[in-house]
Amino acid sequence: MSRLSDLTRFYALLDWLEQRTGGRRSLSSLGQYRDWPRRSVYIFFDPNEPRQTSGTGSRVVRVGTHALIAGSKSTLRQRLSQHRGNLSGGGNHRGSIFRLLIGQALLASGAHPLCTSWGVKGDKRKACEAVGMDRQTLDALELPIELAVSNYIAALPFLWLDIEDEPSQESLRGFIERHSIALLSNHDRPFLDPPSEKWLGHYSNRKLVRESGLWNQNHVEETRDPDFLGALEEIVQDTGARHDSIRQ
Repeated sequence: MSRLSDLTRFYALLDWLEQRTGGRRSLSSLGQYRDWPRRSVYIFFDPNEPRQTSGTGSRVVRVGTHALIAGSKSTLRQRLSQHRGNLSGGGNHRGSIFRLLIGQALLASGAHPLCTSWGVKGDKRKACEAVGMDRQTLDALELPIELAVSNYIAALPFLWLDIEDEPSQESLRGFIERHSIALLSNHDRPFLDPPSEKWLGHYSNRKLVRESGLWNQNHVEETRDPDFLGALEEIVQDTGARHDSIRQ
């Protein structure tokens, strides 16, 4: 099968998933629901990014999962909360690569004043030492960017797949994430559903983000396994059946 045929089928399966689960959700409404599975693959769309090749509708801009390391206790809701940020609108980009990438692109676009500490080190204590600031000063400098990132992410609706397997590098969640990204990525291949000229990711300092058209770096250089679509179809069916049982 061609990549275009696979991409068209991929989006058709997501349309079916959306119908079976009652529609897309947003991070701003995260606290309104209690039916999240423990583990999942999540798929973010950008309503300002129309598909141009595989059909109509908004294109996928990030695919992710969590708890791939044996022993990990991370849940879907916890991971989504890290991406969303806190209820006051701020957040911690050092705990979410999704937030870090968006914030850097916002800064590079000129939409916000320079923030020299953004993306420095993996925790705030080390960041304060590296840039020579106290915690209060660093928080004040980063807060406007964290707020802007939260607003940006809150506008990206998402779907999720119920995959309750154990944490492992060989998990089904990892398989679906890997090959979904490989299929969607435009890195080093003919563009299908390319990003619009206004897509914020064009300002990213990460080549793999710019060239893939995704807020992802892992797996964008890989080749998809066409057989993953069969597995995805079964998961969509199972996810829909679970939600049917919840509604009854």
